[in-house]
Amino acid sequence: MVLATAQFLVVLSTSIVNVALPSIRAGLRLSPAGMSWVVNAYVLAFGALLLLGGRAADVLGRRRVFLAGLGVFTTAALVAGLAPSAPVLVAARAVQGFGAAALAPAALSLVVALYPTGRALAVWGAVSGAGGAAGVLLGGVLTSAFGWPSVFIAVVPVGVVVGVATLAAVPADTGSGAKGVDVPGALTVTAGLSALVWALSGGGPWLFGAAVVLLTAFVVVEHRTANPLVPLRLFTTGGVGAASVGMTVVGAVWVGLFFFLPLYQQQVLGFTPLAAGLTQLPLSLSNIAAAALAPRLAAGVGGRAGLAGALAVLATGLAWLGRARVDGTFTADVLGPSLLIGAGLGTAFVLLTAAAVDGVPAPDLGLAGGLTNATRQVGGAVGLAVLSAVAAARTGGATDPASLANGYRAAFLTAAALITILIPFSLYKGQSR
Repeated sequence: MVLATAQFLVVLSTSIVNVALPSIRAGLRLSPAGMSWVVNAYVLAFGALLLLGGRAADVLGRRRVFLAGLGVFTTAALVAGLAPSAPVLVAARAVQGFGAAALAPAALSLVVALYPTGRALAVWGAVSGAGGAAGVLLGGVLTSAFGWPSVFIAVVPVGVVVGVATLAAVPADTGSGAKGVDVPGALTVTAGLSALVWALSGGGPWLFGAAVVLLTAFVVVEHRTANPLVPLRLFTTGGVGAASVGMTVVGAVWVGLFFFLPLYQQQVLGFTPLAAGLTQLPLSLSNIAAAALAPRLAAGVGGRAGLAGALAVLATGLAWLGRARVDGTFTADVLGPSLLIGAGLGTAFVLLTAAAVDGVPAPDLGLAGGLTNATRQVGGAVGLAVLSAVAAARTGGATDPASLANGYRAAFLTAAALITILIPFSLYKGQSR
């Protein structure tokens, strides 16, 4: 319960701000690009540094890194809630992502080490998937009742309780004690991914060149260092490589969905923040139910076939949402796609998480957990930048409901196409047993 709650907070913090974005934009005078950075500052720092966090958990001790990450994560949430300006908010979100990068892989490696059966991973996958949908729901409730700062401050008391409970319930471990944490690798991959996302967000063509140079430097560092951040052998261990590709694409769609869907509901359909949040409940319930049933599905039809089916359901839901009308309603345009999307996401996250740690030796569990989460978050950051560019190209800078609806439909259809392309690759034999 303690470890799952921590993971729920980490995922929740990716999406809880989405319904509040129009209120944050008005309160801090954010530009449209600034709104995406409130999400991407967290997601990008989280994803880029997860590998370092996973390795630190293996070396320094999983509970120790878990508690340190939780402290940074919770403190940064408080600063974000009290932020007086947009730069302070974006910086606090980046620091919160740094804390999450230590917290999440340490928690996953503790789960796998303490509970070797698949049931614990089913719970983990359920809270991971539900955290995104629940974040939108809670974001709407909190924004309507207490204003946008509450979406950050609400995390603080829960983080404190989780920290105290961890000291009481989670056994301490010493870690491997190995020396040599790959800081140069962490710095080059973080800078390279930041340049890439910035370039995709319209920051200038020179940033693409900087991203290529920095990411190439990262590969060189990984080849030459004695203790690489990402040992290349890991990609051929079990289902890590194939699961990482899948998580990248699904993560791109996941973050983009929970960014654009609340905006469509508020800016096109005219929903209040509370209504936009409450109408995410069917998606959340569908997600939780599908995650709970995913192990049975895998046992019945196999992991690869189960994943392919989940992706097909997800793509269908996204394509349906891509037909949403400017004068649409929740019942006709949102409810049906939400149920399909929730079912597809919930199942896919569980099966991809299980595949990623399948066959991984115990000393590398933290690194494998970090890589799994990293690919999802990095995919989310890059995916949001790409889908935002697609939406912006379709709207042409117009802000009337009809133009915005065209942009959001284009984003949803692009997401559906990405998932459709992924389906054949999910049948690759290295994906899972």
